[in-house]
Amino acid sequence: MEGINFYQILHTRLHDTGMAGVFSYESSEVDWCEGNYRHSETVVEYFNTVSNIIFFVVAPIMLYLLHPYARERNLAVHLVWIMMIFVGLFSMYFHMTLSLMGQLLDELSILWVLAIGYSLWFPRRHFPFFVKDRSSFSHMVLVITVITTVFSLIKPVANAYALNCFAIHIVYSVAVEIRSGLDSRVLRLACQAIGLWVMAISCWISDRFGCSFWQKINFCYLHAIWHILIVLTTAYVSTLLAYLDAHYEIPYSQPELKYWPCDNWALGLPYIVLKGPIKTKKGC
Repeated sequence: MEGINFYQILHTRLHDTGMAGVFSYESSEVDWCEGNYRHSETVVEYFNTVSNIIFFVVAPIMLYLLHPYARERNLAVHLVWIMMIFVGLFSMYFHMTLSLMGQLLDELSILWVLAIGYSLWFPRRHFPFFVKDRSSFSHMVLVITVITTVFSLIKPVANAYALNCFAIHIVYSVAVEIRSGLDSRVLRLACQAIGLWVMAISCWISDRFGCSFWQKINFCYLHAIWHILIVLTTAYVSTLLAYLDAHYEIPYSQPELKYWPCDNWALGLPYIVLKGPIKTKKGC
């Protein structure tokens, strides 16, 4: 963009708030529905902060469950759940302080989780015509993510809406895939993933735009519920995408869906097992 110097814009923003100001409590323009300092003098949004513990519980389990697939396909798969730990950490910091720095760290970590997911799992047959392989696609996603990161620093208040747009595209891609005639177990996982996402985004929107109603009935915890639902959604969606990737890209592995802790429940944390011969193929 001609005539716009990013460094000048960022310098002006930091000058307006003060370098220390970006770390200050309530320096962010975003404030969720939960009452501030209601349960603690040092934690601005108590339940929105504590609910992030779910990230630190689910992420290590998913790292363990998906390791056989990651070892066979690409160890970069682990980056998704490693980054989800950082999402939980930064989200906890953000809701504890409502600082501008916390907001930026929270939203940008989510952006990079989405970028890694796109790079690893976006179906090859849906690549743009000018992209020949996954390596080129990953480089394209990296460039777009870096540019988006830069603009996120300029207009932080718009970040959450942009991230949800990316999420909608992922859900759309999943919906397209499940129309290609997959078995009932995969279809059920896809319906569960989309259902969890719908519940999660409903909580996010309702907390953001229906706060006055929730305050009247003294139930201002929908954003905390969003944290729980979005972690579960990520577990379901990432497993579904991993299964589809294994099904199309390494069919010799004969992937099969399972649920932890008990497969008979068909409820819990989903993962895939590889029943076929292992070739320790690392590339994409």
